[in-house]
Amino acid sequence: MENIGFNKPYLTGRETYYIHDAVSAGKLSGNGKYTKKCHEWFRNTYDFGKCLLTTSCTDALEMAAILLNIEPGDEVILPSYTFVSTANAFILRGAKLVFADSREDHPGMDESKIEDCITTKTKAIIPVHYAGVACDMELIMSIAEKYNLYVVEDAAQAIDSYYTFKDGRKRALGSIGHLAAFSFHETKNIISGEGGMLVINDPQFESRAEIIWEKGTNRSAFFRGEINKYGWVDIGSSFLPSELIAAFLWAQIEKIELIQERRKYIWEEYNSELHNWAGNLNIGLPQIPGFATNNAHMFYLLCEDIDQRNRIITFLKEQNISAVFHYLSLHKSDFYRLKHDGRNLRQTDRYSDILLRLPMFFELEPEKVINRIKQFGLL
Repeated sequence: MENIGFNKPYLTGRETYYIHDAVSAGKLSGNGKYTKKCHEWFRNTYDFGKCLLTTSCTDALEMAAILLNIEPGDEVILPSYTFVSTANAFILRGAKLVFADSREDHPGMDESKIEDCITTKTKAIIPVHYAGVACDMELIMSIAEKYNLYVVEDAAQAIDSYYTFKDGRKRALGSIGHLAAFSFHETKNIISGEGGMLVINDPQFESRAEIIWEKGTNRSAFFRGEINKYGWVDIGSSFLPSELIAAFLWAQIEKIELIQERRKYIWEEYNSELHNWAGNLNIGLPQIPGFATNNAHMFYLLCEDIDQRNRIITFLKEQNISAVFHYLSLHKSDFYRLKHDGRNLRQTDRYSDILLRLPMFFELEPEKVINRIKQFGLL
């Protein structure tokens, strides 16, 4: 029986060609031709502000925390149901994390709970667009404006996904908050192995972002001829990826329409073909809020309870299919549980117990998973 892994990186066939071109050009250290091509494409395609490729989404989030001057005592509001990088970026600057619960209909943060988390020490809201599905950004931005807070979109999973405002305007995720962070990890829709990007939509942060990106130096301004020498002018780190990573990413960008078309087909096959089976077993399928689009980053099941989830995982493993549960609640983690303020985040804990991700990658033949998973509950 064929093994079906959870993820398989898709190669367009041009990655090594562009990497060879970068090597031949003799510019390997980053911010060369392919870095600039990627930056320009993202800006033009999604109406992003300044774009800076990074070595990971984690780095992009860490840059955001530095740009916001997060200091010990500052508080940031974020979901507990997220990857640890969302939290680590701000913990590293000394922030206190205030966790918001998830929505009842979707693992994303419950926007109606945000105001209850705000204090005089709150500095930023970090919405995570889980599964590439938008949080209610119109509401979040209005809360941020009301309380004079910054918004950093954790759009790690949200490339090529959109939010629709009440007046009908449609904006790409990552273009709405003051800052945004994307991932191009090999499990994402478009990839560079490891890799990420910081988007700076608030012009006040543009110049400093470039300095932080260049290890705290004004080196980029020097190479543009804007200054006659460069030096150490701020804190920063080695956030800038090599030109090889950018060259790989460019090959993926060229095929993003094809990639998205295929992923959406797989997602729709799962959704339609598993509908009756899931209903018979009291299993939930993903819900997309009316203000959001679906970029088909992942397909998940919401099991009846943790026991059912474990039985499905075991069953699929016996069928040579890899299905995985996702995040564990950060507020109950070994690192942070004693620092949490004690609020009961019921929905977060529910998703930690019941959410199960099915295989999702370009070359997947979804019927092979569908046919086998439908046997669960019939035996």
